[in-house]
Amino acid sequence: MKKLKLGIPKGSLEAKTVDLFKMAGWRISYDERSYFPDIDDEEIFCSLVRAQEMSRYVEDGTLDLGLTGKDWIIENDSKVVEVQDLIYSKASARQARWVLVVREDSPIRSIEDMEGKRISTELVKFTERYFRERNITVHVEFSWGATEAKVVEGLVDAIVEVTETGRTLKANKLRIVHELMKTNTKLIANPAAWEDPWKRKKIAQIRTLLNGSLLAMGKVGVKLNVSKENLGGVILLLPSLKAPTISGLYQSDWFAVETIVSGSIVRDLIPILQEAGAEGIIEYPLNKVI
Repeated sequence: MKKLKLGIPKGSLEAKTVDLFKMAGWRISYDERSYFPDIDDEEIFCSLVRAQEMSRYVEDGTLDLGLTGKDWIIENDSKVVEVQDLIYSKASARQARWVLVVREDSPIRSIEDMEGKRISTELVKFTERYFRERNITVHVEFSWGATEAKVVEGLVDAIVEVTETGRTLKANKLRIVHELMKTNTKLIANPAAWEDPWKRKKIAQIRTLLNGSLLAMGKVGVKLNVSKENLGGVILLLPSLKAPTISGLYQSDWFAVETIVSGSIVRDLIPILQEAGAEGIIEYPLNKVI
């Protein structure tokens, strides 16, 4: 039997990835000491791989498909097929940012002030290239971890670190000087696997269902009944992806209305719908929106 070799990112994206696949219809389970998770699909073989290394293993064919950040694809200069952008956020489409960070009391105010200074980061090659392209000479060293502490303790002049909101940096009395790059998770494929008809079909299935699960995040379905007299007013109140689904009730001048809305507005929307004449309102969770 043919199998698609899938890389699951080990680390900060691991739990989110497993949850996303569960929403999409695949259950992934494994012992904490195992690097080869089980998946309830005989056509897929899973491996746990660090996100920083994922694109290299996908590029050389060790894996057919994997999930990693745009940042690590650029850092490794990997030649892979970028199948789909994946942003794991129920609340927003905020992308993570790689930023130049200094201590609050640092005299550095711009990237030009970094001339001759030392930077610590995991993203060494990208950082070196970024400053070189701007004719700014810096000394970049690889950080094995605890990167923020290095600038706090004065071991380096600045760090290049990834952040979403910047709140943690601010809490540690650090200041963002400059944004170098935005990044988000991507579903990537090996070029040869992408050209293989069977593997491409399987990858397309995974892409469709993962994307459907992402679209469903933070959304709920709403059903209600409304009289013909009040239908127009209720429809004006309903946001939806395209347009609400409306069907007539049997031998009645009432209608059933169904739509998809953001879960964050339902608590305020339901009372307004009731005032407009809606009855029998049902809210239900979504796994996928295709």
